[in-house]
Amino acid sequence: MRLRIVKVEWITEHLKRINMSDREIMDAKNGIERKSYGFRDPVVKHVVNKFVARSNVGYEKYGSTLDDERRFKMKDLYGYLTDIQEELMDAILYIQTAREELEGNYTYPEFVKKHYEKKD
Repeated sequence: MRLRIVKVEWITEHLKRINMSDREIMDAKNGIERKSYGFRDPVVKHVVNKFVARSNVGYEKYGSTLDDERRFKMKDLYGYLTDIQEELMDAILYIQTAREELEGNYTYPEFVKKHYEKKD
């Protein structure tokens, strides 16, 4: 047991020295491999990069992954459906706001005047 602790400590220090993030260190300890991909389509690459960045934000915020939530029963199906519903409701609001912005093509002062100043 002591040998395992010393080995883990050595690996952790080695990984920090080669400038790995805490997430990468945790992944390495848990045997999660990282792969590099080539992309034909830069749009796909940008989307994948956004997924990875979003996953990192969630991991930093909550300290677990969606896979952890599922495997450790941290959230049930109803919880996932609620999350989906809330995200889609937010998406509808963003779509409507963008449409109104396109229809009005307001500059910021015009937007404030139209939506926030009192009408006589």
